[in-house]
Amino acid sequence: MMPAPRLCLIEDDPIMGESLCDRFALERLEHDWFRDIASAGAALRTREYAVVVSDIRLRDGTGDALFESLRAEGVAMPPWLFITAFGAIDRAVGLLKQGAADYITKPFDLDVLVERLQGYLEPMVSDAAGERLGVSPVMRHLAGLLPRLARHATTMLITGESGVGKEVVARELHRLGEDAGAPFVAVNCGGLSESLLEAELFGHEKGAFTGALQRRPGVFEQAHGGTLFLDEIGDMPLAMQVKLLRVLQDRQVTRVGGSSSREVDFRLICATHRDLRAEVQAGRFREDLFYRIHVIHLRIPPLRERRDDIPWLARRFLAEAGGRGGEPVKHLSPQVEQALLTHEWPGNVRELKNAIERACVLSAGDQLMLEALFDDVITGPVEVEGFGSADLHGYLRACERGYIEKALAANEGRITITAEALGISRKNLWERMKRLGIPALEPDKG
Repeated sequence: MMPAPRLCLIEDDPIMGESLCDRFALERLEHDWFRDIASAGAALRTREYAVVVSDIRLRDGTGDALFESLRAEGVAMPPWLFITAFGAIDRAVGLLKQGAADYITKPFDLDVLVERLQGYLEPMVSDAAGERLGVSPVMRHLAGLLPRLARHATTMLITGESGVGKEVVARELHRLGEDAGAPFVAVNCGGLSESLLEAELFGHEKGAFTGALQRRPGVFEQAHGGTLFLDEIGDMPLAMQVKLLRVLQDRQVTRVGGSSSREVDFRLICATHRDLRAEVQAGRFREDLFYRIHVIHLRIPPLRERRDDIPWLARRFLAEAGGRGGEPVKHLSPQVEQALLTHEWPGNVRELKNAIERACVLSAGDQLMLEALFDDVITGPVEVEGFGSADLHGYLRACERGYIEKALAANEGRITITAEALGISRKNLWERMKRLGIPALEPDKG
């Protein structure tokens, strides 16, 4: 079993330290409390922590000096959250630029601090537990349903836009079921021609067609005793739908070029990004097959409907990408997190993961660079005038304005093309331009 994530508290004020430790204990957060720079530094060089909470001003030094020295030594750095007095906010903002994760000003609400810490700890806890699909209410509810479905349901349909994680849910259902040790076999019904799909599903005998040099069992047989995941079943040709329905009714398959049938038994999970009811009405999907696979229906909402999951997923992807090629594990600054939250993510979780992986490659140091997230449009960093005197809201607004202006310039002012490049709708782009005071360069071009 993986150890519980542990946090490091650096605080020399006994009243503040005891108060924080009491709350951490109440929240069942494993933690170590250090009252001086020397002992904290020794621990951080030898132990693994999930997050550091450090006061800036300490009796034997400063928390930011420790932060900078550890970075210079190349120590693997967990996310750092600084506690600072109101008068030292500029100093804390400077630390964010250097790679700190966040800061909180005194006096602060302990609930707020715990909520922020949970944002760093929850991905690690959920990975260890293997039970969580997200932190948003809808994904928590879905995760709560899966154990019962995994025990009792044998046929399920998962719907949702491309990239939302339909296969992730299917694999979780398999993992939670009694057949977890049996095969999980996945096939994309929309990625193969009809003839190749038939051979993939049913298998073939040697010599059944040109290139069939040896006997090969299909996925129905491969999934026997386990789970068969048919992705994008809405793209399956009608002729294949008839054959699939027959297998589901008879639980027998005959290989292409064969004469004898074989019994098969598997849990069936289907997935599609299409509206199958509409496909049935349009004559592109068989009604009898629809009712056969529509026993249990799970809808995975897109990221824009569960934005609470975006930072959670981003930190998971950062953890997965961390350490490659000797690079330090990177963290999300408040600016980057805000950019993630405001993006529409038409490609959903898949797009988010690709963006994080790309930004990890392009970002130097241990913090993601804002301009590296969407480098398909921006070729250089966004220049923000007067950044040193701008508050966080002003900075983010300036970044967004600069980003959109460069995207418009790169696409010669064409609104539709620019919106597609930014991954948002045309209406959304117009609304953002209006809010930010960006004039349309060439409105007639669309």
